Amino acid sequence: MQDGGGTGEVAIGLTIAGKPRLMRGMFLSVFDIFKVGVGPSSSHTIGPMVAAGRFLAALRDGADRIPGAGEPARLVCRLHGSLAFTGKGHATDRAVILGLAGFDPGDFDARRAAEVLERIAATGRIAPPDLPEMAFDAARDLVFDYGPPLPGHANGLVLSAWDARGNLHMQETYYSIGGGFVQTAREHDRPRDEAEGPAVPHPFRTVAELVALTRTRGLTIAGLQRANERALRSDAEIDAGLARLWAVMTECIDRGLAGEGILPGGLKVRRRARAIHERLLAERGQNLTAPHTINDWISVYAIAVNEENAAGAQVVTAPTNGASGVIPATIRYYLDHVPGATRAKVPEFLLTAGAIGALIKSNASISGAEVGCQGEVGSAAAMAAAGLAAVLGGTPAQIENAAEIALEHHLGMTCDPIAGLVQAPCIERNGLGAIKAVSAASLALRGDGQHLVSLDACIETMRQTGRDMDSRYKETSLGGLAVNVPAC
Repeated sequence: MQDGGGTGEVAIGLTIAGKPRLMRGMFLSVFDIFKVGVGPSSSHTIGPMVAAGRFLAALRDGADRIPGAGEPARLVCRLHGSLAFTGKGHATDRAVILGLAGFDPGDFDARRAAEVLERIAATGRIAPPDLPEMAFDAARDLVFDYGPPLPGHANGLVLSAWDARGNLHMQETYYSIGGGFVQTAREHDRPRDEAEGPAVPHPFRTVAELVALTRTRGLTIAGLQRANERALRSDAEIDAGLARLWAVMTECIDRGLAGEGILPGGLKVRRRARAIHERLLAERGQNLTAPHTINDWISVYAIAVNEENAAGAQVVTAPTNGASGVIPATIRYYLDHVPGATRAKVPEFLLTAGAIGALIKSNASISGAEVGCQGEVGSAAAMAAAGLAAVLGGTPAQIENAAEIALEHHLGMTCDPIAGLVQAPCIERNGLGAIKAVSAASLALRGDGQHLVSLDACIETMRQTGRDMDSRYKETSLGGLAVNVPAC
């Protein structure tokens, strides 16, 4: 898959006078993989909001305006594929409307959003920034199309603007391809060798190339990723960005541990993180708990994040919203429960995890609508296992082994959210994904890095498995738990 404006082909190992030569390549920044956003879904909420923002920018630019059409006077959105089937449960309709009103997931203001939604519903008018006010009646202009998905991806939407006489002013097709990444149809169809990414000193296309580079360049995986990040921003900016990501993650855990009540959506799912956490705190120091209770600590951190995500709060896509609890829970486990842990290593964790996530996304998918939940929680577990192995002193080979173990044991996992809500089985699934990540890292560190199945082979297997998976089990809520558990 290819992200517009982000990636292209690479070659590795070229140097000039003994120094790495900057080369354009298939590079995804850690800040592409981890993004601050709003729940409950990166592909169904963040992606459509971003797509709507991009459409507004195209309207302002005017380059794709249809000749002869008058000024835009009405906006229309058609949702296709998984965006239609589970869009209401994922708040896709709300996200599109807010995106067309100028909201951005990175600095989302929930209170102002509620006010704007109420005004649009009352007036049937929408006022995007730096554009004329336009008609928008959600009952008429936001269409859930339950027919066949668009050809490019299971998450498709078509945005259009019409003039006062009913003539088409502009239209664009967007694909929300997972993790908040969005492509136009033209970007999606563009040959890979025409897509240029940023010039970086250490490009890599596969895990094998990444591990080989650590040997030839004398850098860790995190060191290679940081060196590549420097092609885009300064060390101070990298450090500030990583600090913000962890601040949002840990604040999300804390909010989730304090939250109470029923999650929105109609399933009447109760928040559990606070009660579990209070019991765990009460048991501390009593010498009455079994060793496996540590799994409850790991799970409760993840559950706290995903309850916040389900409530539409601020989270970090890691690499998606549906899997946003795995990596924060693993880092919090490391900091709060591992002797000698230090916050100074959190950047190393995130850079390592980001490098692995970029390879999974570039060579397979992180979209539940494309490959099932193996691409979401499975990818997050692999990234978390890699990050934990790195901060615990693992070699690049051990880090690869940790990620492979975690991903391998999520292969084939379906995405079947009940009622299209990111609640069941999604919330608990993050807890178990974090537990698997910790176990995978521990197991890999017991070995010397040699292992039978490579992470590259595992990523390719996930891609093939997702390709062959029935669409009913890929975020459409047409199979699995979604149809076998009553949703009311």
